Parts: sequence; structure tokens; C-alpha cells
Amino acid sequence: MGGALVKPIILLVAVYLVLKFIVPNIPGSAPLPASLIFLYLMLVSSGIVIFATLSGESKDAFWGPIQRFMTGENIGGLQALRYGVLILFPLLVGWQTYGSTAQSDQPPAENRTIHPAPPGEYTGLSNPVAKTPENIMQGKGFYAAFCSPCHGGQFDGKGPAARGFNPPPANFSDPTTIAMLQESYLFWRIKKGGVGLPIEGMPWKSAMPRWEVELPDEWIWKIIMGEYDGAHQSPRTWE
Repeated sequence: MGGALVKPIILLVAVYLVLKFIVPNIPGSAPLPASLIFLYLMLVSSGIVIFATLSGESKDAFWGPIQRFMTGENIGGLQALRYGVLILFPLLVGWQTYGSTAQSDQPPAENRTIHPAPPGEYTGLSNPVAKTPENIMQGKGFYAAFCSPCHGGQFDGKGPAARGFNPPPANFSDPTTIAMLQESYLFWRIKKGGVGLPIEGMPWKSAMPRWEVELPDEWIWKIIMGEYDGAHQSPRTWE
């Protein structure tokens, strides 16, 4: 199809391999969400198209082989390849769509628990911070600064960065989330983040950072109070 197309294809493949396999292996990095990889590939593709259409000569060299392949003009012995691509492409899209939506009867690759339990030292902890209007308001301020980009300003899990993560950030206003949990559990999850979950907690693994690196315990307890108050929920108690 010409050298004008081979180089962009090689570049796209190289970018995908770097984002998919190299970046996650960098110390301190995490696997990139598929949506973010797709976004980077679209940006690279846009840059390739812009660069290839800077002049009339480069535009013809870039689009010419594509147009001739799609219309069947002057492709000689490549006619069978053309029909193969036009038939296989929709089949591959259909197969990918089916594979991503169909339920599987195969057992999970890892053992899973109904819900990951916190380590013993976090079980039954009570919030040592006084539940005063001032502390709740300060907790909401900390939440707005550190948590709302993902969990949303309305505590509904729809922050501006929420679309980039799978599983999505928790919706605190849903009565089946933090209302079913004790404050000690939230303290453990916020403090240790997604990397602090055991392997068997795979369904609930997330990209939430280990906030103990940046936030003191007192701030975390205040954030928890702010989350419950803002979501109009109450923590579960032993009683």
C-alpha cells in the first residue's frame, strides 16, 4: 500500500505496545484503562492525518493507496486481499463485541470473595474525630480537593475523571455502598487504596491511590464524615 501508509501503521502499533505493555511495568505505574489507551491512539492518528495532509503531494501519497484499495482501482492481484479485508473487518468487530458482552461459564482466573474483608487491625475501629459541624465541613473540603475528581461533587461517582476507570468510582449516594459499611472499612479502603486489596478482592480492585502517603489519619476520618453527610447516609454500626 506504499511507504506513506506503512510508517503510520508501524507508529500506531508501537504506541499501542508501549502503552499496553511497557508503561504498566514502570515502577510505581499502574495498567492504563482501555479508554485512555484508545484516546492516545486517536490523538496519534489525528496527528498522523494532519501531518500527512500538510501539502498536496503528501496528501495524495497518503490517501491515494487507501482510495485505490477501497474502490478496487489498479490493485491487480490484491483484489482477493481487498475482499478479504472488507469481509473480515466486520466479522472481527462482531466477534469483539460478542466477546466483550457475552457471559462466560468459565470459572474466574482468581479466587474471589463476596467482599474483601479488612485486616484485623482495622476491624471495629471507631472514628476518633468529634462529629461537629466544623469537622464535617472541613471533611467536605478535603473530599472536594482529593476525592471529587473521581467520586463527584454530588457524591454520585460521576466526577470528571470517572469515565476513565473500570470499575467506576463508588456512588456514595447509593444506599447499597457506604451505608452498608462501617467507618472503619472506609478508613482502611481510603488509607490503603486499590493496591491494598487482596488478590481475592479482584472484582473491587480500583485505581484509587494509597492516600496514607499524602493524608494524615485525622484528615481521612474527616473525609469519611464529609462523605456520609454529603451523601445523606449513615455508617453501619454493630448495633
